[in-house]
Amino acid sequence: MSMQQDTPPVWSVPLDRNATPQEDTGLYYDRYLREVIEVLETDPHFREKLQTANTEDIKNGRLSKELDLVGHHVRTRLDELKRQEVSRLRMLLKAKLDSTNTQSLQMDHASLLKQFEHLDPHNQNTFEAKDLELLISTATKDLENYDAERHDEFKRYEMLKEHERREYLKGLDQEKREKEEKRMEELKDKHRKHPKVNAPGSVAQLREVWEETDGLDPTEFNPKTFFKLHDANGDGVLDEQELEALFAKELEKVYDPKNEEDDMMEMEEERLRMREHVMKNVDINQDRLVSLEEFLKSTDKKEFNNPKEWDTLDDTKPVFTEAELQRFEAELQTKEEELGKRAESLRQEQDLLKERGKALEAQRREYQQAVLEMSQRKEKQAVEGQPPTGPNGELQFHQEMQKLEDQGKRDRQDKKGGDGVSWGHFCFCLL
Repeated sequence: MSMQQDTPPVWSVPLDRNATPQEDTGLYYDRYLREVIEVLETDPHFREKLQTANTEDIKNGRLSKELDLVGHHVRTRLDELKRQEVSRLRMLLKAKLDSTNTQSLQMDHASLLKQFEHLDPHNQNTFEAKDLELLISTATKDLENYDAERHDEFKRYEMLKEHERREYLKGLDQEKREKEEKRMEELKDKHRKHPKVNAPGSVAQLREVWEETDGLDPTEFNPKTFFKLHDANGDGVLDEQELEALFAKELEKVYDPKNEEDDMMEMEEERLRMREHVMKNVDINQDRLVSLEEFLKSTDKKEFNNPKEWDTLDDTKPVFTEAELQRFEAELQTKEEELGKRAESLRQEQDLLKERGKALEAQRREYQQAVLEMSQRKEKQAVEGQPPTGPNGELQFHQEMQKLEDQGKRDRQDKKGGDGVSWGHFCFCLL
């Protein structure tokens, strides 16, 4: 669906309308998303609806209502996928709780699963229309923020690199520091010396791909043919991965993984900048996909035939300020202190466990010694014909002697006075 330039952006999940998506979206539930779409596309009715759906149908949940019309085998497979995803999320939660030493004997998985917005946590066994709606809306929102998160990640990477550079130079004496600073500047200058980089999406850039990658005559360049050649999965649109593949030749002019002066993280940031540039100028309805119509319209623009030379990262202003770097270094310092305290706490716990282990080992040896001495004492008494002794060395009489004593007590009760022979005398005689 076409929209005017001043219309608010409409973001949607880049569903492949004719083929199974293969590229990783970067979402933590990417596999679940791709497998659900793959299963849904096996249903002829849903596949037809998907092919005719526009961005708004996908975004506002109308497409989700079609789930009730898919075949039973599709619903069964979707139920299975959801149960697998719930099981995976439970494992993630358990691992997270274990890593933070959180003790939870009665873990409420239903409550914990609420933090995951791409499925319905109240129904963990079947895949319903609400699950599809949540999956699409969550993926749409997450993809909208994905590029911003990548830029922020790169910014932190650059600040960490600068922090480490400064710390390294601080550790050198003046002579070595000056020599190393000179070497670093030489590497920067070497990196800046590269062929001209064509503006992404311009006729010069596309002609270069047409000639060097496709092996075609540059004088016969045809935008429509070019589009179809690079619509790798034949779904009628160029997605973000297909667009980024077009920039390989331009990136090779600036970055070589074999060169010390070329940073591959910077290359990926450059690739992202190029893709954003094309999307901004070509993607009219801002659905993160470039249709053939949008692509052909872009070739009529002045910027297509007479673009400005592309400014690489080296030509733009730094991605961070000195104030941001100072805050970042303060944050690093705080984290290092926290890690130090944690390491000291773990060391103390380890020492305590070692001491307890030593105490337990001493008790075990003491017990073994006591058992050995008792065993030796019993063996000695058996050899010498002595009655067995108790744990404290006292004599233990035979059961027969106890029986005789009990019988004697009964006899004294029956025979008052008896024959004058005392029980004690009798026992003495037996002994």
